[in-house]
Amino acid sequence: MNSIKNYDIVSCLLVLSLMIIGLVNIYSSTYFNEMNFFSLDNFFGKQLFFFSICIFTFFLCMIPDIKIYFKYGSIIYLLMVFLLIGVLFFGNEVNGSRSWFSIAGFSFQPSEFMKPVTALALAKFLSNIHSDIKKLSIQFYSFLIISIPLILIVLQPDPGTALIFLGFYLVLHIVGLPSIYMNIFSTSIFLFLLTILFGKTNMLIFLSGLFALFFVYKLYNALSKTRLVYYAISSIVFILCVDFIFNNIFEQRHRDRFNVVLGLDDDLKGIGYNTNQSQLAFKSGGILGEGFLKGSQTKGDFIPEQHSDYIFATIGEEWGFIGSLVTIIIFSLLLLRIIERTSSQRNLFHKIYSYCVITLILFHFAVNISMVIGIFPSVGIPLPYISYGGSSMLAFTILFAGYIKIDSNKKEKW
Repeated sequence: MNSIKNYDIVSCLLVLSLMIIGLVNIYSSTYFNEMNFFSLDNFFGKQLFFFSICIFTFFLCMIPDIKIYFKYGSIIYLLMVFLLIGVLFFGNEVNGSRSWFSIAGFSFQPSEFMKPVTALALAKFLSNIHSDIKKLSIQFYSFLIISIPLILIVLQPDPGTALIFLGFYLVLHIVGLPSIYMNIFSTSIFLFLLTILFGKTNMLIFLSGLFALFFVYKLYNALSKTRLVYYAISSIVFILCVDFIFNNIFEQRHRDRFNVVLGLDDDLKGIGYNTNQSQLAFKSGGILGEGFLKGSQTKGDFIPEQHSDYIFATIGEEWGFIGSLVTIIIFSLLLLRIIERTSSQRNLFHKIYSYCVITLILFHFAVNISMVIGIFPSVGIPLPYISYGGSSMLAFTILFAGYIKIDSNKKEKW
């Protein structure tokens, strides 16, 4: 057991602060008269129970030697993959997604626990002495480790959680994946959004004109003609695929969410209702907020999922701009702290796992905040350590505990 001074106490206090913010605002957003403070029949009582379990689990994760996690990382990964397959056949359906197992009155979401497990498996594979990310074979197996759970989660279907797994590709980029993959990904996202905004026909006309200009003005000298033709054909095929996927594979609710966020539709009573109500909550909160248990939107229960995915709206209304800013600052300090500590890691397994921790927290934080304030479609992403949910809180606790355990052994090179 390491000395207490080897552990990142500052990060622990920051995470504890986020958990307490979550408990306070879950209590406020679900409060009703004569509510039993500790009863498991209400959201706050359950979250308090989950909080206790998380504290116990955190210290439990500190006991084994870090090499145990490295040794059995692949086995744990395979077990979780089987759970993801099992939930497709035997899981309970909640909000149109078959993502949950129910045990003794409590729900268990395997996809949440797949996040720290994938981080562990990816770190183990890439830290192998023979794993050079520049090699195509290593790239293939790295993509496979990420893509298997991603595809299984999409099949549930749970596109929001699947979206978070894209963050692991950023980790690959950080550890040396050739930049062409990031360039392709960024260009694809850009073309995807433009195609939705302006339509397939307009985009095809625009790109045809653009590539024609390259040839007319002979700007292709910096690029080979073959490569330019390849870019043109790839872009056109991609736009045709986007149009087909968006209009034939996406469900209507997904299309509606994109249309509302991009300003193509104005649906304040349907798909846009959550975002509109959360924006009203922020407006009513002002600078200092309406006060604890005094939020009009919160008390009126106007914001669906205000204790889980949209809990940041509760913070904005009752604690105002100041409370929202404090929450963002705590997240920022946590991420910066982990980045700083990771930069001094000497062990590649430790470093890659820590990168995964940073990326997962960052993606959750950024997507949830963007979703609540209306600049990203509502995709059901919880705010780490704050939103209601035992699976999410416990999974993030395990993820963070792995970082703390790894960080305490930073002097070891093994």
